[in-house]
Amino acid sequence: MKQSAELVFIPSPGIGHLVATVEVAKLLLSRDDQLFITILIIKFPFSTDGTDAYVESFADSSISHRIKFINLPQQNIETQGNSTINFLNFIDNQQTNVKDVVAKLIESETKNRLAGFVIDMFCTSMIDVANELGVPTYMFFTSPASMLGLLFHLQALRDDHNKDCIEFKDSTADLVVPSYSNPLPAARILPSILFEKETGNRFLNLAKRFRDVKGILINTFTELESHALLSLSSDGKIPPVYPAGPILNVKNDDNNDQVDSKQSKQKSDILKWLDDQPPSSVVFLCFGSMGSFSEDQVKEIARGLEHAGFRFLWSLRQPPPKGQIGMPSDYADHTGVLPEGFLDRTAGVGKVIGWAPQVAILAHPAVGGFVSHCGWNSTLESLWFGVPIATWPLYAEQQANAFQLVTELGIAVEIDMSYRKEGPVVVTAEKIEGGIKELMELDSDVRKRVKQMSDSSKKALMDGGSSYAALGHFIDQI
Repeated sequence: MKQSAELVFIPSPGIGHLVATVEVAKLLLSRDDQLFITILIIKFPFSTDGTDAYVESFADSSISHRIKFINLPQQNIETQGNSTINFLNFIDNQQTNVKDVVAKLIESETKNRLAGFVIDMFCTSMIDVANELGVPTYMFFTSPASMLGLLFHLQALRDDHNKDCIEFKDSTADLVVPSYSNPLPAARILPSILFEKETGNRFLNLAKRFRDVKGILINTFTELESHALLSLSSDGKIPPVYPAGPILNVKNDDNNDQVDSKQSKQKSDILKWLDDQPPSSVVFLCFGSMGSFSEDQVKEIARGLEHAGFRFLWSLRQPPPKGQIGMPSDYADHTGVLPEGFLDRTAGVGKVIGWAPQVAILAHPAVGGFVSHCGWNSTLESLWFGVPIATWPLYAEQQANAFQLVTELGIAVEIDMSYRKEGPVVVTAEKIEGGIKELMELDSDVRKRVKQMSDSSKKALMDGGSSYAALGHFIDQI
């Protein structure tokens, strides 16, 4: 009889990373009844993101006896100086705690073999802990395969060819990267973090450590990223990759167990409004948990929406106070930031909201298009429900995601591809209007391709599908 095995997952801090980790854990547990999973939770000292409530919601679940959560001891995070470096140091400082917790786990678990660590991309310092304990490390990569290939390529350029990413910052040169079939306009598309010396080097050091893991689970599927996945598997210096996606939380929208009564009412109002709209008639604008805009940009969006003339549902969030680190929040009153009379003029066709139950909205038949920041989870959700995207990236790898969706795959239209949240550029109402009109064309080639990819995403997870097989190969490894 096969011995039961235990995997220790270490996600980055934050509810988004935890939910993605739990979803892949649930998939693994559903495929192998001899597998047990422990998830180590790193919490920010100031966090009130619903992590505790989310964990509690598993107490009565059918898999509760095979999945457990352990909160690591709280650490302080440096608030002065470079926020990216502070974040990475904060994770690195948990190494001793991880070692202590896992050592106790090994002592207490006599029946389960510790099969290894599964780490998030920001947790590569935990490879050293796994090595000390004599177990392998795997990685769960929550961004696309094309981005993984880009990070490996940039790291090799730096370490093998002495080429610094900062050279691309003001360059008009294109960058040829194996994981993309088209040359990348580097200055417009590379994550801005790479254009700063210290953070860029620290980030590429993470990519260097990716090469030390035994295998990489990626939240993508072969039919979506065949070119990127082929480039990774044929490299020879990259660990085996397992495209097991789309790994999504589409049944349990917005972690329903912890949605409070206020959000529950908001969700009900939104869905009721959508019920009254014709099929595929509404354009949905939502920019992720960190997405917000200046007042100038908000007014341009409003004008673009009004001139485009489509029904719309707009998740409009208030930025944190200038100079402060924080999450966007709901406006007490939208009126002050919108053009005068906008809400009256669009009352029959539009609805401006704050927080949005994104999955429930994308799943609604009235929604015909999605103006998105191109976060990878949002992209996969949109594809799952067959809703085409108009790209408006803000930060992180989102510009590269937008490039892939528009230029590489032809499954999105462009409002903007190189917009940066920290930049001075304001996207004009005319550009927004044009993008929305293109997005909402009902018989466009983009819409047809999105529908095909939606079908492929579901088939990939079924028995005999590409992701189903890849996850099986990963389980065989452990």
